Amino acid sequence: MHPSAMQNGEIFFLRYLHHIKTESTVKVVDIGAQDVNGSLREVCPDFAEYIGVDFIQAKGVDVILDDPYQLPFADNSIDVVVSSSCFEHSEMFWILFLEVLRILKPNGLFYLNAPSNGSFHRYPVDCWRFFPDSGKALISWAKRNGYQSFLLESFVSHQKIKVWNDFIAVYVKHEQFKDDYPERMSTGRDDVENITLPDEKDIQKYTAETEDLRRLKEMGKQLAQIKKIVGS
Repeated sequence: MHPSAMQNGEIFFLRYLHHIKTESTVKVVDIGAQDVNGSLREVCPDFAEYIGVDFIQAKGVDVILDDPYQLPFADNSIDVVVSSSCFEHSEMFWILFLEVLRILKPNGLFYLNAPSNGSFHRYPVDCWRFFPDSGKALISWAKRNGYQSFLLESFVSHQKIKVWNDFIAVYVKHEQFKDDYPERMSTGRDDVENITLPDEKDIQKYTAETEDLRRLKEMGKQLAQIKKIVGS
């Protein structure tokens, strides 16, 4: 797990988990839970029951899936589902998204972290990257399949040491519970951009250029300046 993924996961837990209303222990299911250089289990609050699922036996995996598109949990039984650096490896992530909604309680949350850029990395395949409109697109897919889900926020976070920009989206299963979660991960942060919020018509901190492209353009300017100085 790269540093920004761990940081964003920790912020999600801090901003959202204490708002969950439940009469029992908060159940957190992690999809793609194999511990590769770290796991969100490390930053999940101790009061939650953490269940890691993946399709291979590995460190951090509590439940091994027979089918990557079928989660072995009852309807409306899970408080929180998290998935970090996994959906890019799911050939049909939209099917998995519906399965996440099925197992969530009506007031349940889904935290999605998927790369918005980065190198080709196969576990065992690497299929997708997520841009700022991806969060809304999944809501359209949910509604087409009978779910009244709600996008609480989405954004793209800046790189932290490594090359990845994380696309983040936070959903509540049913829109009637949207007001139960007043805090946002993106609030007060200067390391995020292309923010989608339910009360804002336009994307906040909008930029059409990725962080990589901006860096390349700046390097190009610096190189041109060096050539100018050397040439003179």
